[in-house]
Order: sequence, then structure tokens, then C-alpha cells
Amino acid sequence: MTRVAVVQAGSIPFDSQAAVSKAVDLIRQSSEGGAELAVFPEAFIGGYPKGSTFGSVIGNRSEAGRKLFEQYYNAAVTLEGEEVAQLAAAAREFNVFVVIGVIERLGNTLYCTALMISPEEGLVGKHRKLMPTSVERLVWGFGDGSTLDVVESPAGRLGAVICWENYMPLLRQAMYAKGVEIYCAPTADDRPSWQSSMVHIALEGRVFVLSACQTITKDAYPADYEFEFEASDVVMRGGSMIVDPLGNVLAGPVFDEETILYADVDLSRKTASHLDMDITGNYARPDVFSLSVDARPKTSVEFLENAR
Repeated sequence: MTRVAVVQAGSIPFDSQAAVSKAVDLIRQSSEGGAELAVFPEAFIGGYPKGSTFGSVIGNRSEAGRKLFEQYYNAAVTLEGEEVAQLAAAAREFNVFVVIGVIERLGNTLYCTALMISPEEGLVGKHRKLMPTSVERLVWGFGDGSTLDVVESPAGRLGAVICWENYMPLLRQAMYAKGVEIYCAPTADDRPSWQSSMVHIALEGRVFVLSACQTITKDAYPADYEFEFEASDVVMRGGSMIVDPLGNVLAGPVFDEETILYADVDLSRKTASHLDMDITGNYARPDVFSLSVDARPKTSVEFLENAR
């Protein structure tokens, strides 16, 4: 039996150091609550730029939009950088395995990435969002199949699928085939329909689902940040939850407040749930359906040396 936590809190957009400091305190609080695993929302470090078009329309980009992207780029983190080192140090100090959404900078491209940080080994896995949704593609690159990481955690074999990637059936099937037991779903989707999807995935994969979403208001964003929608001051409402392999909601959903949700995970419940379904085993039909996953890293340029 392992106690897990889902952290529902607001980021500090465009200020990675401040967001890391907040995350460290939340890791401490999760540890004090008895958790050995803590899952944070999508883009918690760097921020989710909801409501912005970055000054871009078809055929034109504004200088203000380019300036905003420059600020967003500068707030992103590298895997070798100080911010990730601080998160690893907090995981070690408080003995908590951490899954956290970051905006990752690699070269001149940004990725929406989920990091998996072990208290003993530091950064042990990452997942770069394969399919940014809609206008997200303007500011985030596409991950590849080399970062479909599933790693060991105190609660079981753990993987992350980010936000609307959860609506990609083949990606879900790939994660199930990798033996994921703790299915983390960092998200920015705060609609009530999201909870139905999380229950479906838990039942489909016979997995524990830990879904974390921010609760954040407009005043958390920089003063000059422009929202391209007219609404209340609420940017994201939360709705985080924890679901067991038979679709029972163990914690949440909670809306409109920062909180930490806790639940006890017993992998024997997953074993028992496979009596009537193993989606990659006794409930698969490989004679009819098959899936091929290319897990090789992809680069845009390959230099081949002449044989000598």
C-alpha cells in the first residue's frame, strides 16, 4: 500500500524560479501528508499560456507576440538546468517521487514535458507531449516516440500522458503495453467532461489514474499579459482526481481551490481487476488489430561521415 498525492495548485507563469520554489513547498506538504508520490499539473514550471495567441493570425505575427514568446522561452527550463536540480533535491530531501509538468527548452524549440524524478536517482524519465493541441502547436514542438517513458516508482510502474494526448487511443494502448500501473494525466482541461475520460481510462487500462490540473486566476499572470477571451477572472478551475482500476473515484474532483488530494494505492486491486479484462492480453485481438510504435529518437539533421 502506497500513499499518493495529486497537487492541485496554480503555477507562477513566466517565472520558473518562483514556480520551482512553490513546487518545493508543495512537495514538502505532500511528504508531510504521508505521500511517497506527488503528481503536479501540466506546465507547472514555465506556465500554461492559456488565452494567448502570441499575436499570431494566419499570414501575420506581431512584434508584441514575438516579445511574449521571448519571455516564455526565457522562462522555460533545460533538463540539465538549476530548476530541475532543485526539484530533484526536494524529491530527495522529502523522499517523494515527483511527476511535474514543465516547459522544456531544447535548442530554439519549447516542449510541454512531464518529468519523472526519483528521490534516489534524480531525473529518471520524461515525456514530451506528442500532440500539442490546436494553437499550442505555435509555441510547442512535437515530441517523438523515444520519450514514452514508463519507470519504476514507489507506487508501481508509472507513465505520463499529457492533457488531450489522453484522447489518442493508440497512445493509451502503447502505455498499457508498456505495463503502466500508475497512469499520470497532467492536464489543463478543467471541464467536467474530463472526469468522465479519466474514469474511462482507469477502466479501459485497469490502471490507477492520477490527474492533476491547475486552479489559477488571471492575476497570477504578468500584468502585461493579454487574454484573448472575455470571461471571469478564473483561468483554470482544477478538477483533479484519483481513480482506481475499476473506475472508483478515490479522491476529488475538487474545483476552485488549491489543495492536495491523497489516496492509498494497492496494486493487488489492479491484479484483481484483470479478471475480466487485460486490454493488451486476454482482451486483445492481435489477429485482427496490431499497433507498431516507433520509439527511435528523431532529429531533423543527420550527419553521415564518409567511410575511410
